Amino acid sequence: MSGTAFPVTGFINVNKASGASSAREVAVIKRLTGVPCGHLGTLDPMASGVLPIAVGNATRLFDYFLTKRKRYIAEFTFGIATDTLDTTGTVTAECDKIPGEEEISAALPQFCGEIMQVPPNYSAKNVNGVRGYMLARQGREFSLPPKKVSIGEFRLLGKSGEKTFRFEIECGGGTYIRSLARDLAAALSTYAAMSALCRTESGGFKIENSIETQALTCDNIYNYLIPTYSVLPYPKAVLSASDERKYLNGLSVETALPAGEYSVFLAEGCFYGVGISDGKTLKSRLKLC
Repeated sequence: MSGTAFPVTGFINVNKASGASSAREVAVIKRLTGVPCGHLGTLDPMASGVLPIAVGNATRLFDYFLTKRKRYIAEFTFGIATDTLDTTGTVTAECDKIPGEEEISAALPQFCGEIMQVPPNYSAKNVNGVRGYMLARQGREFSLPPKKVSIGEFRLLGKSGEKTFRFEIECGGGTYIRSLARDLAAALSTYAAMSALCRTESGGFKIENSIETQALTCDNIYNYLIPTYSVLPYPKAVLSASDERKYLNGLSVETALPAGEYSVFLAEGCFYGVGISDGKTLKSRLKLC
């Protein structure tokens, strides 16, 4: 690998292209950096937009980002239902009813807040240890249980085609936008399938600060690496030189910091990871350097 020596940890805020798989985007970053990488929340191949990719030890923050809020611009096409709940699937039902903008807007509030949602069968949900999409492709009959999801905002942006409408959705992790298309249509006594999706924000990563993988090279990728500490919401804690050795050996150190989690820096200013204080001692929770 040529160019500047690559830091061992951080994030690349990728703008995934429609048609590319999330795994493919991760593979590009891994090839350019030469260290383990992983995405923080997959996007379906037809979807585009923000796909944060963790580099090196930053992959240890997967569980932290799993529950973070996300924002999407989605397009729903009414009058059809498909087996995948989007327009890449096989049409399973059709009807002539295409709701108007006022009718759609009036139905949206019932989907805001905490709601129960049935995931698509074509999803990565496990059914007795087997991915749902694998069973669906085999034509196997099964059903997934509903799960609680959180919708903070669901608003109509307008009509974008004869049968197609655009929406902006802000939601918690684990929400399926395809399922929202199905359920909104059912509330309106019709059918709908998701026909386009762009994730514009994910856990603080925004599309205006993202980069397409085709623009990245071994020489310029360093310029797009986001330091791990910059995306953590925790206050800063700096270890004294006398406490540093104990802390690095896994021992707790005395502290006057209030109880809570902290971004911990070593005495010389290097970021180390996440620490947790009980109000009396500070101990390491996660090494990220």
